[in-house]
Amino acid sequence: MKSRSILHGLMGLLSLLGFIGIFTDERAFLAFFAFVVDFEYFFIKTDEMLEEYLDKSASLAFYCGMIVTAVVTLIYFFVNSYDGHSALLYGIVSGWAVSVAVHGLSIGYYTFKEGWILGHDKE
Repeated sequence: MKSRSILHGLMGLLSLLGFIGIFTDERAFLAFFAFVVDFEYFFIKTDEMLEEYLDKSASLAFYCGMIVTAVVTLIYFFVNSYDGHSALLYGIVSGWAVSVAVHGLSIGYYTFKEGWILGHDKE
C-alpha cells in the first residue's frame, strides 16, 4: 500500500509546472500550483479506506474526463466546424481539466465525509 501512496504524492510534482506561469507570461500555468496539496500523501498513514476513496475518485474522474472529451470533440467538430485535430485538442484539454477538477473535488468530499463520520462516532 505504501507504494500507491508514494505515487499519489508524486502527483505533487505537477505543481512545478506552475513556475512556468511565474517566469513567463503564460498565467494559465499558475493553476498547476494546486497540485502541491498532493505532497500530503507522503505523510498520511495509508489504510483501506484511503485506498478505497482514492480509487473511487480516480475512476469517477476518468469516466467524467472521457465523457467530456467525447462531447467537446463532437461539438467542436460538428457544430463549430473545426478540423479534426483542433476539435480533438479542445476535447482532450477539456477532458483533462474536468478529470483534475472531479478528482480533486471528490477526494475532498470523501476526506470530509470520513472525518465527519469519525468525528461523530459514539465510541
